[in-house]
Amino acid sequence: MQFDFPTILFFLSLLTGLVWLADVKFWRPARQRQAQGLPDDLQEEILKEPWYVEYSRSFFPIIVIVLILRSFIVEPFRIPSGSMMPTLLNGDFILVNKFAYGIKLPVINKKIIDTGSPQRGDVIVFRFPEDPSQDYIKRVVGMPGDTIAYRNNRVYVNGKPLVYAGKRIFIGSGVASKASGATEMSETIGKVRHRILLGAGVPAQFYRCLENGAYKVPKGHYFVMGDNRDNSYDSRFWCAVPEKNLVGKAFMIWFNWDPIKSGPLWKRIGTIIR
Repeated sequence: MQFDFPTILFFLSLLTGLVWLADVKFWRPARQRQAQGLPDDLQEEILKEPWYVEYSRSFFPIIVIVLILRSFIVEPFRIPSGSMMPTLLNGDFILVNKFAYGIKLPVINKKIIDTGSPQRGDVIVFRFPEDPSQDYIKRVVGMPGDTIAYRNNRVYVNGKPLVYAGKRIFIGSGVASKASGATEMSETIGKVRHRILLGAGVPAQFYRCLENGAYKVPKGHYFVMGDNRDNSYDSRFWCAVPEKNLVGKAFMIWFNWDPIKSGPLWKRIGTIIR
């Protein structure tokens, strides 16, 4: 069992709920029986809730509301690296739609209601297949059954390169590209046009999942890549993401704290993730 924050919330809600219920059903009636016939000051002392009951009654509804919000509706994440530059920067705090790809029970992560599936171009958060205790964020490039290739800094889906208007368009050197020493370009995946960073490229032999330069995405899996193509540990190295590992779809930057300037980048707050 993975003891992440939602798991801790679940057990806290269970503990506080059981304490509150036990007080309502057993402990409070026992105190009331004990206080019968005694002077008022003694009754008040006996009927007083123990501290653990008082805290449980106060915090139980708050914990349950937070658990429901994080498990079924929206969850905040922080971007810790530059693998998704220039779309996402180190220091971005993002919101993730938890019901975009199905409603799952907390702790066991079992899907109970199917609400949709990832599409090409979606920016998704998922549990890293090689270490499910870690959350990763990447962009969906390949769907189940697709054949993905990556040659000369260009992605091919089922033999066709991902392009925009026949070619990649040079956008220019923004803050992200200057920081990484890469060229900032535009690319279209499905219906999503987004920016990427390209550098000199990584030698093909390091992409262990692209046997003979290509990879066929298994059923129930998704091929994901970082927008910072030459600085992203993604499906080219460890293959596809199983559907069961999906956490949700990233949709907005709600805050930013620039670790270099030690302050927020206000213009990024409220940015919709595409």
